[in-house]
Amino acid sequence: MSEKVLIVAVHHYKDDEERFHFSLDELQSLTETAKGRVVKIVTQKRERIHPALYLGEGKIEEIAQAVEDLEVDLVISNDELSAGQLRNLHDRLGIRVIDRSQLILDIFAQRANTKEGKLQVELAQYQYMLPRLHGQGQALSRLGAGIGTRGPGETKLESDRRHIRRRIDDIKKRLSTVVNQREQYRKRRRENRAFQIAIVGYTNAGKSTIFNRLTNSESLEENQLFATLDPMSRQIQLPSGLDAIITDTVGFIQDLPTSLIAAFRSTLEEVTEADFIIHMVDASHPDQIQHQKTVMNLLKDLNADRIPILTVYNKKDLLTSEFIPHAHPFITISAYDSKDLEKVLIKMEDVIADEWDSYKTFVPSSEGKLLHQLNSTTIVHDRSFDEPLDGYVIEGHMDPEHPLKFMMKGQ
Repeated sequence: MSEKVLIVAVHHYKDDEERFHFSLDELQSLTETAKGRVVKIVTQKRERIHPALYLGEGKIEEIAQAVEDLEVDLVISNDELSAGQLRNLHDRLGIRVIDRSQLILDIFAQRANTKEGKLQVELAQYQYMLPRLHGQGQALSRLGAGIGTRGPGETKLESDRRHIRRRIDDIKKRLSTVVNQREQYRKRRRENRAFQIAIVGYTNAGKSTIFNRLTNSESLEENQLFATLDPMSRQIQLPSGLDAIITDTVGFIQDLPTSLIAAFRSTLEEVTEADFIIHMVDASHPDQIQHQKTVMNLLKDLNADRIPILTVYNKKDLLTSEFIPHAHPFITISAYDSKDLEKVLIKMEDVIADEWDSYKTFVPSSEGKLLHQLNSTTIVHDRSFDEPLDGYVIEGHMDPEHPLKFMMKGQ
């Protein structure tokens, strides 16, 4: 049975009214993703957050009454809470209290499928909890159940900081092994000159949908936040014949806990290894401009903002007014429309060609291997057979650092 949740939020006087409501809508979606049911939202306009209670005394009394009247199981705060605030709220309300970051960590704990994903979530949860042990008392006992308690095993976390620190060290060692394996895999892909595409975007923008449609795969597609957690890679071919490896990545979100960004760095590093980025945006979302900024800021943090990028505005079928794009180059599509998917592939090739150098070369018909290499690792625009010379005249675009570039100098 779903838990009854009461959401509390401070609306800072300086904060934009619309942005504040979007963040509340998002917190409600996150709660529903974690299988909770929001029964009430309590907000308070304040100049600054109350250092001991998050909200003012009067509001706390109002919340305590609502908790009793509505038989609320859990209170979730829109902002990150300190150890003291958690402890005080728990004491005053008599039920479990968690914050937005714990909720996100909880969803990640439910969604992680691979060994690496599970280790990363566990590490992020321990790192988040360690400074807050003093504040949560029995509420942190893993012997409980419900939203905010999933993840690390059945240990009473508050009882032994040393145990947690040892566990953090152990997970880091195990993760470094997995990260090294991933790096070896990436190194092999680099050596094979595989062109790499990463799909990024705000959570629930349609990344998995486009990934599945382009690769005929079946990764998880849900109208929920963080449907995809573990990155998945598949091979695809662009219209010209260029072979590429495409990777679906975890959804980005505003105010993602710093411990999560750190823990998922190796997953997000798939993005930094990419030659090209598809940035999926839910064009129908009223806060899509802020979503784009969040993603671009995270890409900047990863030093991936210099990689060529195509912004794909998805869900055009849900648009009710004229759409003005925020980024260039761009394309507006519905990920369920096969014609639109073809347009995405063509547009990608156009953007890639703009970044690459043009070439024109002659390849004797006896050079089958070179012909295949040009077809699969460059964008070929034109190929004609020259009978007197018994070979092909090929025109196209190639990566300026491609090894073939140096073979064809002077041609």
